[in-house]
Amino acid sequence: MKHYSIRTEQTYVDWIKRYIFFHGKRHPKDMGAHDVEAFLTHLAVNGKVAASTQNQAKSALLFLYREVLEIQLPWLDNVTQAKAPKRLPVVLTMSEVQSVLSRLRGTHALIASLLYGGGMRLMEAVRLRVKDVEFARHEIVVREGKGFKDRVTMLPEAMVVPLKAYLARVKAMHDEDLAQGFGEVYLPFALDKKYPNAGREWGWQYVFPSGNLSVDPLSGKTRRHHIDEKGVQRAVKQAVRDVGLVKPATPHTFRHSFATHLLQSGYDIRTVQELLGHSDVSTTMIYTHVLNRGGKGVQSPLDSL
Repeated sequence: MKHYSIRTEQTYVDWIKRYIFFHGKRHPKDMGAHDVEAFLTHLAVNGKVAASTQNQAKSALLFLYREVLEIQLPWLDNVTQAKAPKRLPVVLTMSEVQSVLSRLRGTHALIASLLYGGGMRLMEAVRLRVKDVEFARHEIVVREGKGFKDRVTMLPEAMVVPLKAYLARVKAMHDEDLAQGFGEVYLPFALDKKYPNAGREWGWQYVFPSGNLSVDPLSGKTRRHHIDEKGVQRAVKQAVRDVGLVKPATPHTFRHSFATHLLQSGYDIRTVQELLGHSDVSTTMIYTHVLNRGGKGVQSPLDSL
């Protein structure tokens, strides 16, 4: 009913389980705000978790009480809040991005190029459908991004030829699946009931499909899911290590670098905001630190000697 992703479901269940075990397997309906506060405070004080982790646990427990048990908790005033650090994003220089991309191969190289070339999040890239790639207009339509928002970002000119060649191979694999009685893909929001044959259409297939067929844990159907994002994360980590970078770069670093390099090139912040899909321009403002030279644009007195 809430249209939460399966990852959110799994995360909420894990936090609820930890909460129950923390209180000696007591049933949540026999506990209340005081017990929730005790658990969240324990996470901050003893677990030393990040603020985002504590907020995630809080959201899971509020969901449990409000939506499952239908119990309204009073305001949680006595929770010791985990401290939220104000960090700047890790950003690679253009030469560093080029070095890392040159170490990647095959599908992983294509995905990483999309992350940097279009400012996409990793899960947005691996969930990309064929119908949402507009080669003629050099656009990519990102469906159900963070906050269930659609947006349009750019398809780099440099990716048109390699992506078309890659999709030709994916199409051949899809045709082979169809010939063997498979070829169906997961459709969101019960579209498979409204359009029973849409799951086998080429346009709905994932751009980056898995190499193997698998059984959908929810429906029990044999389908070809999208590529596992963990493989991309491992490949990027190895590429960063091979290049010899000391920065803690991840696939998400390509998105940070995309925004930073656009601002360095003189594009206005509202354009960058729309490409990234930020609701508030203040979120995009974190990248403006690159517009100042080192030390906020101030010349060091040492350089004047």
